Order: sequence, then C-alpha cells, then structure tokens
Amino acid sequence: MSTHSSKANQRRVAFATVIGTTVEWYDFFIYATAAGLVFAQLFFEPAGASIGLLLSFASVGISFLFRPLGAFLAGHYGDRIGRRAMLVLTLVLMGAATTLIGFLPTYATAGVIAPVMLLLLRILQGISAGGEWGGAVLMAVEHAPRDRRGRAGAFPQLGVPLGLLLASGVTALMTGVISPGAAFLQWGWRVPFLLSIVLIAVGYFVRRAVDESPVFQEIAAAKTQPKIPIVELFRRHGLLVIIAALIFAGNNAAGYMATGGFIPSYASTPAVGHGRTDVLVAIAYGSAVWLAFTYLAGYLSDRIGRKQTYLIGFGAQLLACFPLFWLINTGSLAMLYVALTIFSFGLGLAYGPQAALYSEMFPASVRFSGVSISYALGAILGGAFAPTIATALVQATGGTEAVSLYLVGMTLVSLAAVSLVRDRSGMDLSIRNQAKQEVGALMFDRRTADVQNEPARTY
Repeated sequence: MSTHSSKANQRRVAFATVIGTTVEWYDFFIYATAAGLVFAQLFFEPAGASIGLLLSFASVGISFLFRPLGAFLAGHYGDRIGRRAMLVLTLVLMGAATTLIGFLPTYATAGVIAPVMLLLLRILQGISAGGEWGGAVLMAVEHAPRDRRGRAGAFPQLGVPLGLLLASGVTALMTGVISPGAAFLQWGWRVPFLLSIVLIAVGYFVRRAVDESPVFQEIAAAKTQPKIPIVELFRRHGLLVIIAALIFAGNNAAGYMATGGFIPSYASTPAVGHGRTDVLVAIAYGSAVWLAFTYLAGYLSDRIGRKQTYLIGFGAQLLACFPLFWLINTGSLAMLYVALTIFSFGLGLAYGPQAALYSEMFPASVRFSGVSISYALGAILGGAFAPTIATALVQATGGTEAVSLYLVGMTLVSLAAVSLVRDRSGMDLSIRNQAKQEVGALMFDRRTADVQNEPARTY
C-alpha cells in the first residue's frame, strides 16, 4: 500500500468511525433527553411526578446493565470474525430500536404495555451500545501509525459529544420552533427518534466502505483467533479489565449525568427556572466544548502520553464538581454556560485518550473483548444510574451538594485507577508483538522485563 493510499484509508476510517459513533450516541442520548423531559408523563404517569421521574431515569440506567451482553457478543465475534462486521451490525440494531421507540403508544393509549415495550427497546439500545465502542476504536487505532494513535482514537470518542450535540440540537428545535409547549408532549418528541432511520442509512454505507483492521487481518492470516476470547481474557487479564473499567467510571458518571440526563431535567425545574429550549441549547454548547477538548486530549496524549493526559483531565474534572452546581443554582443562563464550559474542559481531557489507552492495554488476540467489556462495565459503574442517584439525592437533601460529593467520589476512584496503569504509548499492537503485549500493563506487574525494549512513547 502506498503512503498516499494509506493516508487516504486512514481518513476514510476516521470519517467512518466518527459518523458511526455519532449516530449511535445520537440514538442513545435522544432517549436520555426525552427521559428527563417527557417520559415520566408519557410512560410512567400513574407513579406521580417524583416517582415517575425516578422511573424514567431508571429506564435510562437499565440499558447499561445489558451493555456487557453486547460487549461479550461483539467482543467474541469481533475477535473471531472481524471488527468491521460488528460495527455494521451494532449500528443497524441501534437504529432499529431507536426508530421503533418513535412509534410506541403511550401509557394513556396502551396502558402498562407501553412502558414494557419502551424498556425492551431500551435494552436493545444497551446491547448495541455495548458492542459499538470497542469496534469503532479498534478500527481507528489499529489503522493508525504509532505516533498518531491518540489523535486517531479521539475520532470515535468525538461521536459521544457530537451525538449529544445533535440530540440536544434536534430536541431544542422541536421544543422551541416546530412543536413548542403541548405539541412536543403530544407528537414532537417522536420526531427525533424517527429521524434515526435517515442517520442509520448514512452510517451504514460509510462503514461498509472501510477496510478491515490490519491487525485483525494478521490474526486471521495466522489463524490465531482464540476459540472463546472471553474466557482467555478473564483467565489472563481479569484484573486489568476491572482497573480499565474503573478508569472510565468517573468520567462516564460525570458526562452522562451532567450533560446527558440530569442537568436538562434539573435546570428546567422551577427551583432553577430555565426553559426547556434554553437548557437544551446550553447543553448543545457544552457538547461542543466537550468535543473540542476530547480531540485536544487525543492530540496531547500523543505528545505527553495517555496517562499524563488522564491525570490532568481528572484533576480538572475534580475541581469543577462543586462549581458546576454553584453556578447552575444561581438561575442565570449565562452562569449555566460558564458551568458547562468549565466542566466540559475536564470531561474532554479525561475522555479523549481512552481509545488509545485501552487498545494499548490488551493483547491483539483478545483486544476487542478487552476494550468492549471494560467500557461496558465502566459504564455500569459510572453512568448507568447516575441521573437516578442524582435525582434521589436532590429529593432527599433538597440541594445539590450531595450530587457534587458523588461526582468527587467517582472522579477520585478513576484517578486512583489510572495511576495504577503503565503508560504504553507507542507499543506495537500487531500480532507479532503478542508476547510483549501480554505483560507490563500495570505498574505493580513485576513481569515487565520483556517489554523494557519497547518504546514508552513515539513522538
């Protein structure tokens, strides 16, 4: 392959991964946004306003419990038959579930069957999301040269803030222009879900055009795929999976609760006083800031290393936990923008390096399973029930100090976890280096002699 064609292929891969993950996370965040705004009234009304909101946010969290199933399935087949096939399959599954939510009857017309069907479709979203991320990041990172893995891995990471930006923007358009007031509750909420079918068609054709990962091509040619990758992963790297999950938990709790579920609901309550559309536009702005710092973090991790970038990001996130709600509670729309700016700074810096860090932690033969399952478990520990926990804390205490303390605790856990990881930026990811990939990922792992000749970083 020529240098020119290699670079052209890397651009296609970057575009395919960011488009695909944007569509996936648009679908995922559309649900979280609707859960905070209307699902309590439409699907859980008999429970009352407060309990209905808790149930609505709990339905958001239920999907996280099924992410490991998606990660196990996609990881198994991704390590057995390839990364690209799993990317296409998860995209179609997510889009089908999201579109069907747009057609669901509400409790008023179908009774208890309505929330049951909603939960079943949300479970399908969770299975899809569990398999999506691992395939996208491996396609990006395994196609990239050593000194650009952080930047390449940042592209699928951009899909999360882009998906939130798109979800918030479309919902703001519906609540503020096309179907304001009662019309949004009657039919406007359905439109963002139905739009998913168009986005899925675009993502499908883009992903079909991308070459398979060169690392998997080597694995397939050498016929070294493990028969049951999950068993091999936990037998040899179980502790690494747990630590990787804990690294993600703090960032996911902050990101999913603060920008995807809890704040749109909390900031539009009478206690704060903002309108729905104003809050959604502010969330879209916060997503743009998150996006910018996510990409910056990927670039920075190629210069100073994944671990150092993480430490800076978690430090910034920690410092923002209390000011976030102090500023929101002023009731000033300008202060809401300031709050989201300072919080999204650390959020992006602690998210951008994740794709490259995870890919360099696990050996090639079980890499899809390793990154997918770690990500799914981290999402359960972090964001699964963060909006529910935050809502319960506010209802129990009457304030947001307990929510800030919760975020501080989660951030400290992730900060401690990433401190245990050895920075392996520049590690050869190919199957030829499988033996060296097997050791040295943790600081307290004494089996590091085989990896000392591997460059710590390639700048």
